[in-house]
Amino acid sequence: MRFLRRSTTDTAAEEPETTDAADVSGKAFTPGKGKATPKRREAEAKRRGPVAPPPTTMREAMKRNKELRKANPQSKEERKAAAKARRDAMMRGDDSALPVRDRGPVKAYVRDLVDSRRNLLGLFMPLAIVVFLTLLVPLPQVQTYVTMLCTAMLLVMAIEGFVNGRKIVKLAREKFPKETVAGRTIGMYAFVRASQIRPLRVPKPRLKPGDPIPN
Repeated sequence: MRFLRRSTTDTAAEEPETTDAADVSGKAFTPGKGKATPKRREAEAKRRGPVAPPPTTMREAMKRNKELRKANPQSKEERKAAAKARRDAMMRGDDSALPVRDRGPVKAYVRDLVDSRRNLLGLFMPLAIVVFLTLLVPLPQVQTYVTMLCTAMLLVMAIEGFVNGRKIVKLAREKFPKETVAGRTIGMYAFVRASQIRPLRVPKPRLKPGDPIPN
């Protein structure tokens, strides 16, 4: 009875087509995306956009500062007041407002040691001005004498700076035995401080020449 049988052709037509969505074992299968998943850092950088390169010219830097000022709605008076407040804090020796090279109790103590003394190194900048003015004088004899005098003064200043630097390093180590006091760093810091004119020192001197060092 042939009509009771199902032909192989009809059976093949009724069978559903197998796809890649199902595995032969019945487990789900997700096809690959064709590329690696981006890292979190790369995704955040893509959302933020590319980082602008540093300015190469002064005009470009001024333009970028102008754009930043527009993005930050702060008035000119407020910026001046904030800058003045930072400057005042730095001049009076506020540790949070000072540059890294001037921070810490050791550096404050070294500044007090230098400011409480009179040093020949304080004449370094005036002496440099004298040398420059001497070069403008068309008298060879004057230039020779002034050059010899300035050379002798510079030699004495160098010796004084070296001796005072060693003394200041010793006093700083005695004052702060638990702190790391680098001899060359502290000595050079004292040398540079002493070579500056007193009114131009930053922060301002807390002591006058001859004043005792506070404990």
